[in-house]
Amino acid sequence: MTILGGMEESSRILMDVSCIVIKRTVNQYRSQVLKNLLACGFKKVVSVESFNSAFNTESLSLDFPEVKFVRAHGRMNDGDLVNLGMGEVDTPYVLVLHDDLCLQDFKFSRSLAQKLSEFNVFCVAARLLTKDRQGVPVRFTPKVKNFVFDVESSLAVVDRAMTLFPLDLAGFYNVNVFKMLGGFDYTIGSPYWQELDLFFRAWLWGEKVQLSSAFALEFFDELPAYDRTADISYLKFYLKNLLPAFKRDHGEISLTSFPSFKNRSRCGMNEALSLFSGAKDWVKLNRFRFKTDAVALLEAWGKDIEG
Repeated sequence: MTILGGMEESSRILMDVSCIVIKRTVNQYRSQVLKNLLACGFKKVVSVESFNSAFNTESLSLDFPEVKFVRAHGRMNDGDLVNLGMGEVDTPYVLVLHDDLCLQDFKFSRSLAQKLSEFNVFCVAARLLTKDRQGVPVRFTPKVKNFVFDVESSLAVVDRAMTLFPLDLAGFYNVNVFKMLGGFDYTIGSPYWQELDLFFRAWLWGEKVQLSSAFALEFFDELPAYDRTADISYLKFYLKNLLPAFKRDHGEISLTSFPSFKNRSRCGMNEALSLFSGAKDWVKLNRFRFKTDAVALLEAWGKDIEG
């Protein structure tokens, strides 16, 4: 990656919170986005992007020397970009959002940051609105239908309601917990399954994601679409999150589960064995971080968790 700017301290710091903004809009709005963010009083603003020669990053780094611009070499998922941004912040909390969520009348106050920090969870997910201020589903519930994992969505937002993950990554994150979880898995190519992998892992490791009714962000343009195709990325998510069983005080993947995985994966023997072995080793390495497994988590959702 290449880092530009960020050498000057912001002249307006109102909170010990950073902001990671992921570039998605065209160049004409970038200056306004950065002005809006700096006006909020974040300790540090980090703009992350995949390299594109058409982006006006060099000139912006001169206009906004207090903003750190992180440019990835090559194409990366948004989760990978957040990983890069997290390496550049030193605050206990960070607001993560795409740049088309901080146009219009964007505001994020010190009092809101304090309120969200009092949730004391891994991530507080934002309530998202369309550009005509209509609510979009932001509450996600894990389910199993006909022995197939699925995620249901709902418009209902109750303060501190549990959600599997924050829509569009928009949320207020505990930085230390993010790093403890290992961040987003760069080996998972699908943005959807990569995001789900991190947040499902968080729940399995005893962390929580909650919604805040007071934390609302508005899209400037159309909502992004998500590809949920169950490809090899899904298989990696399945192996790391749905397959491990919790035994007494740790998570593990039993060798006896390989034949079933091989038959359902539609992979060749070598590929199936490679995927399975890699996941088994990863679970073994992190076995004592597991606090539950997928079966128990789904059974508890709506009971102990929601209660």
